[in-house]
Amino acid sequence: MTVFIPFFTGLIAAIVGVLPPGLINMTVAKVRLTDGIKRALIFVSGALLVIAVQTYVSVVFARYISQHDEVVATLRTIGLVVFGVLTLYFFFWAKKPTLEGSDRIQLKSKRSRFFMGMLISALNLLPIPYYVVISVTLASYGYFDFSLAQELSLVAGVTSGSFLVFYLYIVFISHLKSKTDWVLRYMNRIIGAITGLVALLTLWNLLR
Repeated sequence: MTVFIPFFTGLIAAIVGVLPPGLINMTVAKVRLTDGIKRALIFVSGALLVIAVQTYVSVVFARYISQHDEVVATLRTIGLVVFGVLTLYFFFWAKKPTLEGSDRIQLKSKRSRFFMGMLISALNLLPIPYYVVISVTLASYGYFDFSLAQELSLVAGVTSGSFLVFYLYIVFISHLKSKTDWVLRYMNRIIGAITGLVALLTLWNLLR
């Protein structure tokens, strides 16, 4: 079984999960503006280390869950509901994301950007259940067998996708407010379309 499917699944899942403005990427943007690209990349490296560990922990949980068919069936149903609700939320109720939150983030020490990235990333525990669902879903469809190579491939995909989003924030932060407002304007619909597609695929597999 190829390792490319877990990699690209992790890549896309990370982009969808990290792209909306949140504490981590807003802090990345703030570090870029106050301390420059080098320190921002140091901050990102600390955040990515924690993200990689969280992803692997998620895979370990998913490996156990996948050995119990009744749990897998339940998670499929829960996943359908979750992705369906997320689709409705992003299409109809979510507010347009902005970058104004970065102005309120206070950065005190400049000496420990790496550990600061680790700390802020560690405070966010949502990636663990998120990647558990991703791993179990892949396994239930026969695209993930929890071999070491595939586990590392998924972790590499998630880490790469997270880095890509963080790097885009670093590079384009000074232009986002004036030149790429249309991206923020349509971001909710883009994410809603992706979660809607996942919900439809999940429903189709449940009915099959």
